[in-house]
Amino acid sequence: MTWGVGIIGSGPGVAALHAPTLARTDGDFRLVHVSDAGSGRAAVIAERFGARASAGVETLLADPDVDVVAVCSPPSLHAEHVRASLAAGRRAIFCEKPLADTAEEAERLVAECAAVGALLVVGTNHLFDPAWARATHHLRALDGRISAVTVTLCLSPNDRYHALTTGEPLPAGPALKRPPLDLDDPAQSAAVVRRLVAGLGVHDLPLVRDLVPSAPELVWARPVAPIGFDLALRAHDALVRFTTVMLPEGADSLWRVTVATASARIEVEFPPPFVHVGGARTTVRDEAGVHTVYPIDRHDGYEREWRALAALLRGEAAMEYDELRADAAFVTAIADAAAAAVRMGASR
Repeated sequence: MTWGVGIIGSGPGVAALHAPTLARTDGDFRLVHVSDAGSGRAAVIAERFGARASAGVETLLADPDVDVVAVCSPPSLHAEHVRASLAAGRRAIFCEKPLADTAEEAERLVAECAAVGALLVVGTNHLFDPAWARATHHLRALDGRISAVTVTLCLSPNDRYHALTTGEPLPAGPALKRPPLDLDDPAQSAAVVRRLVAGLGVHDLPLVRDLVPSAPELVWARPVAPIGFDLALRAHDALVRFTTVMLPEGADSLWRVTVATASARIEVEFPPPFVHVGGARTTVRDEAGVHTVYPIDRHDGYEREWRALAALLRGEAAMEYDELRADAAFVTAIADAAAAAVRMGASR
């Protein structure tokens, strides 16, 4: 069966990631409708993929060919658009990360989906990447205690990879006049750190929860210039270090998760955003010095998350609402704690 997908949102992630990915799901899904907020970008995307376009969400949600709603609007609208989809009778929803801005709101959304039996997948694509399953399988086989987890995220400007993937420049959004960012201002710094942890850290914090599921203690949090954060967490005997920086023109992207145990070091390097080159690369170096590099899977995390939704729709997998709740609570607790530490000048 092929399910028709309506995407709410027309930003770079839709143009370069989700719309092309739907075409690679072996007929499970077909893009039928794209909506925007009046920018006109939906029509450009829809024309490329033979879909319809509209402004606002009402026309899309009234489209009888839309079986699945993909909520790819700005994060502040995710909760509103998930609820609108439920109210319109849709029972299969893909929502880009983060699901909601607070753990309480995420809890309410998940409960509302569960109450009507709606299937919900949150687009934490790194968690779905085949390389992560391979890494965690290797860790279980080692049966070794994790001593350290390091997440390093250096992002070059999005336009570089968006243009490479689509052949088009990044769509220009409305001109916004923002005051200069002052990282010496505790309130501004705290707001930046929270947005980055909740908006970028959400890619990899569910992976950290896979490894250290108990609530970790924040050791430090601080802003990083020009825009970024550095934080450390402690969970039992494991130390987690998470460093993110948005780079100016010139540098290339690096997105890496490293896990150290007493007997091995496992490294998972994810491809840059907007690039369809398969999954991440997993490298293992054991205590004997043996260095193993696993082949890169041709299916990336973006494709796997849609295939996970297809498995739910076919009844081949169980809907795990508790996991969605726990991931959201884990991420928002760390984002809130990091922001509070920066606001109080407690970075140390």
